[in-house]
Amino acid sequence: MPIVSHSTYTCSPVLFNGHLQTILPVLIRRVRKVEYERERINTPDNDFLDLDWRRKGSRRLAVLSHGLEGDSKQPYVVGMVHALTNRGWDALAWNARGCSGEPNRVLRFTHSGATEDLHTVVCHVMAAYNYSELALIGFSLGGNITLKYLGERKPDPRIKAAVAFSVPCDLECSSVRLAKPENRIYMLRFLTTLRKKIRALARSMPGKIDDRGYNQLRNFKDFDDRYTAPIHGFKNAEDYWRKSSCKPFLKGISVPTLLINARNDPFLAEGCYPSKEAAENPYLHLETPTYGGHVGFVCFNKDREYWSETRAAHFLKKELPAT
Repeated sequence: MPIVSHSTYTCSPVLFNGHLQTILPVLIRRVRKVEYERERINTPDNDFLDLDWRRKGSRRLAVLSHGLEGDSKQPYVVGMVHALTNRGWDALAWNARGCSGEPNRVLRFTHSGATEDLHTVVCHVMAAYNYSELALIGFSLGGNITLKYLGERKPDPRIKAAVAFSVPCDLECSSVRLAKPENRIYMLRFLTTLRKKIRALARSMPGKIDDRGYNQLRNFKDFDDRYTAPIHGFKNAEDYWRKSSCKPFLKGISVPTLLINARNDPFLAEGCYPSKEAAENPYLHLETPTYGGHVGFVCFNKDREYWSETRAAHFLKKELPAT
């Protein structure tokens, strides 16, 4: 039953493939600006995380986790903030390490398995604010963190539901897919922006990290072998992918969770569509629309709300009816 057999998403004929559906929202979407309130919190390892709030005075809070090289200002994050706050929720978009505009204090950065940072955010919210219900929403890398977090530990009972979009549930097969020639445009973009993070860390921590020979890196395996794995305590890229993929943790999810991965997502391979795991877990709802691209799901309407935002709000309303 948790496998959604029919998705309501339909795509404009103008956006005829997954690449257009992925790239066009980045280039053309204009979302009304959100006036965030920023809060900085400390982490257990003496670092910091920047949280961006949009409050409506609700007892319900949605915690949003962005994708790789994203931040709280990405159109897909801001669009979701608008969709949920318009429906009475408070929203918190947290910025992963190195993504809020300045380098962090310790030698590390965001990675797909960094559930400890999401846990720090959730624990802070629970201790400092009077929310009765929380929903977790994640995109791409942030979706992987969200699902892994829910599956690897017993969540706080106030976490009532979750929604994740375009999730590389199997990091290895997703990395292999992104290394293919047809996806070179995405790989080049990621490697370029990641290099800026490496250089920023090198300036603040001379002698601990550098970008010498960076031009030789061609894909995520090269990057993860050189940086992600050794910095964060993994043996190599394969060890990092294996331990950080959310797919083995899906069986442990115990709150209503909607996972939406488009079938034409250029970032995802077959291992990222966990139909077996969804069939065996009554809490995990898997929806695989034919179209949508990667964090795309473009929808043209007078409200300028994308289908992903409407769908997330509908799922939360269904699972958490107003009291």
